[in-house]
Amino acid sequence: MDFNNNLLMLAPLAGYTDLPFRSVVKKFGVDITVSEMVSSHALVYANKKTQQMIEKSPDENPYSVQIAGSKEEIVKKAVVLLNQIQGIDIIDFNCGCPAPKVANHGNGSGLLKDLEHLVKILKIIKENTNKPYTSVKVRLGFDKKIPLEIAYALNDAPIDFVVVHGRTRNDGYKKDKIDYESIRKMKQILNVPLIANGEITDVQKAKQVLEFTGANGVMIGRAALTAPWIFWQIKNNTSELPAILKKELVLEHFDAMVDFYGDRGVVMFRKNLHAYAKGHSGASEFRTKVNAMLSPKEMRESIMEFFDESIIANNLPLLVELNKKSV
Repeated sequence: MDFNNNLLMLAPLAGYTDLPFRSVVKKFGVDITVSEMVSSHALVYANKKTQQMIEKSPDENPYSVQIAGSKEEIVKKAVVLLNQIQGIDIIDFNCGCPAPKVANHGNGSGLLKDLEHLVKILKIIKENTNKPYTSVKVRLGFDKKIPLEIAYALNDAPIDFVVVHGRTRNDGYKKDKIDYESIRKMKQILNVPLIANGEITDVQKAKQVLEFTGANGVMIGRAALTAPWIFWQIKNNTSELPAILKKELVLEHFDAMVDFYGDRGVVMFRKNLHAYAKGHSGASEFRTKVNAMLSPKEMRESIMEFFDESIIANNLPLLVELNKKSV
């Protein structure tokens, strides 16, 4: 991993960044893909769904698995289990999830209320893993901003890099609460590379955030759901679209979902179609229509009909070459 060359990461998004979606995004040159957040408790107690969540595609190199938890012994056992799985390059620890069912139980962003315990967990992960890298994702605090305290605390942790989401837990995802100034201050204190996260919606915003914060890269989540090619645009410093038909992209993603999940993938793909259809005329009617579909054949035909338009400008070989460079 080259932290001197603006690393691009796909953020872990529950219910979205599964193997099929990560496979699609990898084709657009993202450097690091991350699994959905996985409960260390679920890992230890062999939850079948959890095992599927950490599967990776052959193209995902490097690949990060993000775990969450706060109980030292459970986190240790989860790391030991991950040691047995080939192909994982990074274990990332989640200290940013704002969901009440996570944070209110001392996990995710709840750990930002006890930085000493957070550092202890990170030491346990590093001491017990056989993976090359460990990292942590944090917010700016729980109910108030404490970016400097977090940065100094993390300097005592044996981690290889930090991802910082520029809001507190209480800020949720409010656009007006994003604080790149605090990320910039943390970058000046931290002894390891920092990846900036939050409200990075296009190539221009990515450039601005990198220049202002001095970050070593950016992590993008929600913007990638509707425009997975955003990583290609940042790599090429262009707002032009890469050489791919949106219809073909959506079909490829859909086919991967059905291959991975079976017919259940049809229902699971509805939320992805909602994102892909955003901005298209007739999107509302299309969403209502697909919400009732259960048949892979019927949904595939509807996708072909709805996205039957070209949005390309360049040549596909550039896209393929770019993806090879990013691996």
